[in-house]
Amino acid sequence: MLDPWLLLYVGIGLVVGFFAGMLGVGGGAIMVPMMTYAFARQGVPGDLVLHVALGTGMATIIFTSLSSLRAHHSHGAVDWRVVRGMAPGLFAGGFAGSWLARYIPTFPLAIIFALFIAYAATQMLINWKPRPGARLPGTFGLSLAGFFICGFSALVAVGGASITIPFLMFCAVPFHTALGTAATVGLPIALASTLGYIVNGWNVEGVPPPHLGYLYIPALIAIAAASVVMAPVGARLAHRVSAKVLRRVFAIVMYAMVLKMLVDLA
Repeated sequence: MLDPWLLLYVGIGLVVGFFAGMLGVGGGAIMVPMMTYAFARQGVPGDLVLHVALGTGMATIIFTSLSSLRAHHSHGAVDWRVVRGMAPGLFAGGFAGSWLARYIPTFPLAIIFALFIAYAATQMLINWKPRPGARLPGTFGLSLAGFFICGFSALVAVGGASITIPFLMFCAVPFHTALGTAATVGLPIALASTLGYIVNGWNVEGVPPPHLGYLYIPALIAIAAASVVMAPVGARLAHRVSAKVLRRVFAIVMYAMVLKMLVDLA
């Protein structure tokens, strides 16, 4: 008989993949609240439930990002100069953020996550405009931005889009290009952060087996497989919908998911 938890994880993966492709999000803003709920019901200890959701979520983003970036690249919506410039800082920041997450208890970590996601959602909702003459920084500035973006992304297990998109829009990058570039940046963020969650959770007791550090393997496989199928579907839709509509959907989805997570953890 098929494990009902696996069916739940497949369902989460379908939702995550669709929104990862359409909005460049899926790790923290959507996946972590749903995984936190599922892991808590499955019996993961309360002091570990968010950390397991964060670690597993970051690992899943590796597969989602690969599928999503291919779809956005096919539409010419990836600025590879930005990706290359941010890459060195991304890898350093990913390990730093996942290391820091180990020492922050679940509920304070959830509050940090919620405040930032609400901030990013509000920026999208009010259609914040970049200042006149805004432009992208040089290589050092992009690398420094990558360090802080990836560090915070690893801390709260977002693929980086909820931070990268506002940053690129601040630098006057068009929304659809910011969306595709953020989806691509999510890959090195996920790789660096996943390694950090494996290492920092290696000797932690209470994570359900089979696992690698904070990564719960059955959920990772089920969510990744389903999300890879749906990410190209969301990406194709993104390029048929206006930026205004996408921003509103982005904001509403993030508000709803983070509110649900905080209610479950309270």
